[in-house]
Amino acid sequence: MSQETTSAATRSPLARLPRGIWALGFVSLFMDISSEMIHGLLPVFLTSVLGASTELVGLIEGIGEATASISKLFSGWLSDRLGKRKLLAVAGYGLAALSKPLFALALSPSFVLAARFADRVGKGIRGAPRDAMVGDMVPVGLRGAAYGLRQALDTVGAFAGPLMAVALMAGLHDNFRLIFWLSLIPAMVSVLVLVVAVREPPHEEVAERPALKLSAVKTLGRAYWIVVAVGAVLTLARFSEAFLILRAQGLGLPLALTPLVLVVMNIVYSLSAYPLGALSDRVSRPLLLGVGFAILIVSDIVLAVAPNLWVVAAGVALWGLHMGMTQGLLAALIADEAPANLRATSFGVFNFVSGVALLLASVIAGALWDMTGPYATFLAGAAFSAVGLVGSALVLRR
Repeated sequence: MSQETTSAATRSPLARLPRGIWALGFVSLFMDISSEMIHGLLPVFLTSVLGASTELVGLIEGIGEATASISKLFSGWLSDRLGKRKLLAVAGYGLAALSKPLFALALSPSFVLAARFADRVGKGIRGAPRDAMVGDMVPVGLRGAAYGLRQALDTVGAFAGPLMAVALMAGLHDNFRLIFWLSLIPAMVSVLVLVVAVREPPHEEVAERPALKLSAVKTLGRAYWIVVAVGAVLTLARFSEAFLILRAQGLGLPLALTPLVLVVMNIVYSLSAYPLGALSDRVSRPLLLGVGFAILIVSDIVLAVAPNLWVVAAGVALWGLHMGMTQGLLAALIADEAPANLRATSFGVFNFVSGVALLLASVIAGALWDMTGPYATFLAGAAFSAVGLVGSALVLRR
């Protein structure tokens, strides 16, 4: 073995990742700053300014995420069909950026739903091609680290956005609409970084592209569908983070400070995503997934019984830890099991199924909250997590 080969093999996974992974991470970072400046305030804006019910908040969140997932199904197939990933990613990030002013113009919950729909369509268009691009850029032994790093940078934006929203709420005297306008700036930076700094990796040549039908999905193996099923159960257990914000507000968190809930969650998420992703390249991924389910159970129970804001903060931090342990890990498992010519389609199918589950979870969570309060909502999440933990144990046993 040459000295250069030995040196490359002994470098840390972080140093061995290509620059394109870092660039895609910063694209996600800036777009998440923009999105979370809005998302951290949106539940309170809907309920306190536009007069929406908690159940309607859950419905809007669920429809938005389900829309993103349906879009990912189409964009994943199209990416594999055309052999183009970056073009679709630019279109998705561009549409998401252009949707930001719609939130500032909203005069009713239905207008917010339309804005959320446009934003999530953009997310759906970019998601599967971007995730497939990450898988194209790195070998199997670095996928956990690559998806973990992209997710970690994405999540830096997810806590920087709410921090900016808190500061702007204080400085602008709770001017929701102006903050929504300002969110357009980091969104445009995200699109610029993608256009300038990301090069599409070469794709493996295949005899033919997938046909315009779902029959190609039948060629995906049993192990892939097991990952899809486990991911769907996890999504049922993990409804929209809007309910974390409402839980804290219900225990007395001031209006201007509600985005801090997402800050706490995403700091833990960001700090844990890369090291746990890199760890999954060396140990059993199903084992780590099972631990992630167990952490979510504890988080739900803590949030259900929380008597004050400090206990809510602990539950939110545990929620962030489970996200760091599971989200990049599931992406790495999908990339491992998907054939190269159907990689984006595989991500699209996975995200579609997860989106349907999130729609159900958010609607159920909102209905339980309105009928019996937060206690039942979070205990239902713990019950779904327990089902997922049993499923992970069965996968590990296999």
